[in-house]
Amino acid sequence: MGLTTTVIGAYPKPEFITLPDWFDPSLANGGDPASPTKTWQQALDAMGPDAERILQRGIQQVIDDQVKFGIDIPTDGEVRRENYVHYHCRHLDGFDFTHLTEKVMREGSYVNRLPSITGAVKLREYFLAEEWKIAQSMTDRPVKVTLPGPMTITDTNADMFYNDDVKLGAELADALNKEVLSLADAGCQHIQIDEPLFARKPQAALDYGFENLERAFHQCPAKVQRTVHMCCGYPDKIDREDYLKADPQAYFMLADAIEQSSIDAISIEDAHSNNDLSLLEIFQTTKVIFGVVAIAQSRIESVDEISARLGAALNHIDADRLLAAPDCGLGYLNREQCQQKLTHLCMAANRF
Repeated sequence: MGLTTTVIGAYPKPEFITLPDWFDPSLANGGDPASPTKTWQQALDAMGPDAERILQRGIQQVIDDQVKFGIDIPTDGEVRRENYVHYHCRHLDGFDFTHLTEKVMREGSYVNRLPSITGAVKLREYFLAEEWKIAQSMTDRPVKVTLPGPMTITDTNADMFYNDDVKLGAELADALNKEVLSLADAGCQHIQIDEPLFARKPQAALDYGFENLERAFHQCPAKVQRTVHMCCGYPDKIDREDYLKADPQAYFMLADAIEQSSIDAISIEDAHSNNDLSLLEIFQTTKVIFGVVAIAQSRIESVDEISARLGAALNHIDADRLLAAPDCGLGYLNREQCQQKLTHLCMAANRF
């Protein structure tokens, strides 16, 4: 009963998982923002021969948490990943993780040192289907798998080879498509591609981003829900109020293209900055995964507050096409905050 609930991707790593994470608060206090990318492999090696057992224990805890709190479509919490982009790129040819390149990020918000694209991008090894099978064996609820999208991968690495975002995006999409089809063949019902860059660069999304997104989902069977996540961006730390997020009006620029695409469900944020809910009326067939709890604010939204926003949304979209979720990944929150926010979210969703 009630509205379907889901999460977006990341969840705070259990304390016994010693892999670096780009949500580490020290990075917002003078730490090296490239550190998780530089040190991930070293940290994994340091976990020793029991690394896989430890990681699976962490994934089990994360999934158990989500199910206990009431989430209908959980994720593996991205426990294995230093961040949602670079972990995927480690399984592709063409990326140099040894020699990082300095790049200005997010319209001048910060500077980071990123992996360098130094050769043709292509899939080197399949990995997501096996990871999904492990996570799915831990619950009877359908586990969603997340992948970074072509535009977002392009923006979050330093291209030293293509000098052509359209071509690079197309080849990234082809590599992503192989993983998408492998996941579908394995039985995964929910595949999500994350493209927050669409909200930051809506014209580029319209010019070529959607075409490459379609390449990534090409021939994905109808039994799979094709989800795309388009948030307005993470701050660099929790409770920062002055972070330059993408303009939520970008959703209006993109809505028609979303509705006309093969996307089954679009994930948008609403908790950080409420949208004009007439936006939802543009989606006549597309499901909307509606962010109703903030992921970088420690304040806990009440059940009544979340219910009120969901009720307002239901004045503009049918209940069978509205899913309740956080704005984005939950990595900045601690486990107790996740419990409170997700429990309240699920209690509110069950009112409808």
